[in-house]
Amino acid sequence: MSFVAWLGSFFGVKPVEVPGQPLSAETATDWGEFEPVQIWVGLGNPGARYAMQRHNVGFMAVDAIAEIHKFDPPKKAFSGWAQQGRIGDARILLLKPSTFMNESGRSAGEAMRFFKKEIGDVTVFHDELDLAPFKVKVKTGGGTAGHNGLRSIEAHLGNAFRRVRIGIGHPGHKDRVTGHVLGNYAKAETDSLAETLGAIAAEADWLAKRDDARFMNAVALRQQD
Repeated sequence: MSFVAWLGSFFGVKPVEVPGQPLSAETATDWGEFEPVQIWVGLGNPGARYAMQRHNVGFMAVDAIAEIHKFDPPKKAFSGWAQQGRIGDARILLLKPSTFMNESGRSAGEAMRFFKKEIGDVTVFHDELDLAPFKVKVKTGGGTAGHNGLRSIEAHLGNAFRRVRIGIGHPGHKDRVTGHVLGNYAKAETDSLAETLGAIAAEADWLAKRDDARFMNAVALRQQD
């Protein structure tokens, strides 16, 4: 089942398998001549229980990119699921850690070391409390704002990685943050969610070209259509 089809049917029959996390995925033993120029990491928690939580929107973004740009099927690698492909002229490795959020950096670090990449070659897609729902912003470096996935990435890789921040909004009081972050997207939000993920995937070529400003502008324009 494709990611888009799964997203549309989530509120019907519960899927047996989550997109991008196939139970039958092969374990990668040899990447051949594939040498990514960038590693893109989606943050989330593995399994159907967490699949529609706001905290998993990084996973969703990576899945949408993989589908739109026809990446190879996921393989088990680097303590997660990894997919190789191209966006424009850039060879990209997409990675979804299976370590759970708090250990995301361990997975990302394994991939970075294996392919001998620098921290500037790593992009992390994650949920952002301090942005309005479905707003998308990109920055390099900065704090972790209490995000355990970012904290783990920083601990294992350092601080100077690029972040694609996908807004989930703030619930208004700190006591409600955990429930909000770990809560599922509401059915009424699925159209906006699908539009946002589709825009990120469709304009990912600008990210691959490292033109963050053009990417943000293009995504915002698509969201206005």
